[in-house]
Amino acid sequence: MITATPTSAIPNVSRPEGSQRADIDLPATGDLTFCAAYLLAVTNTAKIWAVAQRELDKPEPPTSMPEYTLPGESRYQSTPASFWTSGFFPGSLYLIYERQRRWPSRTIQKPDIASLQRACKWWTEALHEQAHQKGTHDLGFLIQPWAQLAWELDEDVKSRDSLLVAARGLADRFEERVGAIRSWDTCFTKRYAFADPSKDFLVIIDNLMNRRLAEIATEHALTTLKSHVRADNSTCHVVNFDQGTGEIKERITNQGYSDESCWSRGQAWGITGFAQVYGWTKDPRFLAVSKRLADYFLRRLPQDGVPSWDFDAPGPNKPRDTSAAMVAAYGLILLAEADPLQSRKYLASALRLVESVCRLSFSKPEARFVGVSPSGVPISDVGGHDTILLNATINNYEFAPRRWADHGLVYADYYFLRIGNKLLEMGLL
Repeated sequence: MITATPTSAIPNVSRPEGSQRADIDLPATGDLTFCAAYLLAVTNTAKIWAVAQRELDKPEPPTSMPEYTLPGESRYQSTPASFWTSGFFPGSLYLIYERQRRWPSRTIQKPDIASLQRACKWWTEALHEQAHQKGTHDLGFLIQPWAQLAWELDEDVKSRDSLLVAARGLADRFEERVGAIRSWDTCFTKRYAFADPSKDFLVIIDNLMNRRLAEIATEHALTTLKSHVRADNSTCHVVNFDQGTGEIKERITNQGYSDESCWSRGQAWGITGFAQVYGWTKDPRFLAVSKRLADYFLRRLPQDGVPSWDFDAPGPNKPRDTSAAMVAAYGLILLAEADPLQSRKYLASALRLVESVCRLSFSKPEARFVGVSPSGVPISDVGGHDTILLNATINNYEFAPRRWADHGLVYADYYFLRIGNKLLEMGLL
């Protein structure tokens, strides 16, 4: 059962001794109290552990990773370790591990920290080799969610090396004539087909979430700013450049309602991606565009605060996308950090998104720890669903090879957990 703790009673253990609370103009106390009760709930840790423990006694590390639940079902469907979402479940494990390491009095001490560390290493063993992939732009999503924390928390050299290999692989996909990193080599839907990388150079809005190498990252982000952001501050999903000249050939969607519509998760990737690039570069152009995209996102939210999968999709019963909400909320928190003059606005907006999603989509019944194994490792019962959140939408595009809507999704949970850790880091929970 989730119960809220008054903010005044929550010990601030999220920062080193003697440091100060983040210089943020705080919203109403009740918003933080409500969100803290959900973001730090025991059920979150218990669900992640319940899924993780299914693989811990097997003779070999997992080579497929949880991605989504089918509509109306509760158990994760897994995809091969080479798939772009494979870093998010191990990343979620590492976020739970980070909480125990950095903020032990703010999280349940189950499982014990040694068991968590072993689970993190077990679940990422098959992912190190994915850093060597040459045919994908998704190396950031595959590697960074877990490898960065493995290095920061444990100085894990193997994980650091995987990060560097992935970064160099991304740099190899940069095209000077376009000024961007290639996203997909090919792309096929029921409406269009791009089969020849020598003619078409596809760049998607998600790409901003992957970049670390400074010069390439900056040029790629500037190209994305110019090519993907519309005059009304909505975004398009995919831009196809001419491989030879670098000129834009067309703007299309691959997961939204139409080429002209605003796919909500794409908008959220843009908010967070540009905010991250600003954090690395301090270039005010990236802060400005992130804020414009955020303001557009917030204006288009429905009354209950949970975005539809596409802001322009017609009809009264449009599928929601809680993953868009969580990615956007994380980006809004980055904006609150970056802009002291508008910190209250963006932090309050992030908390409202979290609250709205929790009221509508927090999965029940809750997970719980139910005992210990013969080796002394805690056992948890996942409750009703493998995922923490429901009502995500991977792809509802009418011409998509496959359509998924209204289900659990691994990166909705990942960003939900990451929001909690970020607020702990800032001293706000």
